[in-house]
Amino acid sequence: MATRDGSDEAYVVGLCNQMLGESALTQHRFDWLLGDPGAGGRRVRLPVDAYWPGHQLVVEYRELQHDQPTPHFDKPDRLTVSGVHRGEQRALYDVRRDTDIPAHGLRLVIIRPSDLDADSRGRLRRTEESDLAALQNILAHDSDEDRVTDTFRTWLLACGWTLVDPTDQRTDLEAVRGERRLICEAKGRTSEKGIDADIAYGQLLRRMTRQNPHTRYALVVPSSSAKATARVPAHIRQLLRIDVYEVTDDNRVCRLTD
Repeated sequence: MATRDGSDEAYVVGLCNQMLGESALTQHRFDWLLGDPGAGGRRVRLPVDAYWPGHQLVVEYRELQHDQPTPHFDKPDRLTVSGVHRGEQRALYDVRRDTDIPAHGLRLVIIRPSDLDADSRGRLRRTEESDLAALQNILAHDSDEDRVTDTFRTWLLACGWTLVDPTDQRTDLEAVRGERRLICEAKGRTSEKGIDADIAYGQLLRRMTRQNPHTRYALVVPSSSAKATARVPAHIRQLLRIDVYEVTDDNRVCRLTD
């Protein structure tokens, strides 16, 4: 299925096709990615902008209306089947894509106008050479931090947590389960294990704006960094409500208890 010819989305997907050597399935719908029930209880399948089966990759091109109020697109005077206006529904469905796509073993890459050569209104100038260079970096194979984050995300979902939009946009993952909230900072393999662990602890400290005792903080690291995170004694981590989780090389998650 072709995407909207001439649109910025079609331009971005076309550049990705060039780099990946595969033509995307555009506006593809998975059986498990569903919208909210309509009046008759029917749930429509939500489309994704582009899906490359050979790469197990989904790309979402999110224009400005995905990140800021836009009355023309939001239609605030008209409610959707979700009981909210279109802008709020779009945000809900974006979170659903962010959660469900990685949970089904696919890589999700989100591209915004600011990632490419765009004007102040978010319109792409279509400077192909620089846009291709930017996309090459964006589509580069997952870093180890991506692996750690994706593995921990899947583990949270399997344990009954619900992912939510982070209170702080720099937070890697934020999840709730009942009254409990978990704010997570993830790190990948690094040659500076001690320094990176100290930086991660500092990042969590800056996010401790909640006095709710049900809120805890998670430092999520690969096995190679587990020893470095343990330099902060367990009783101090407990006082700060910080839990350390290790993601092993074979993608298992275990909580550091010493």
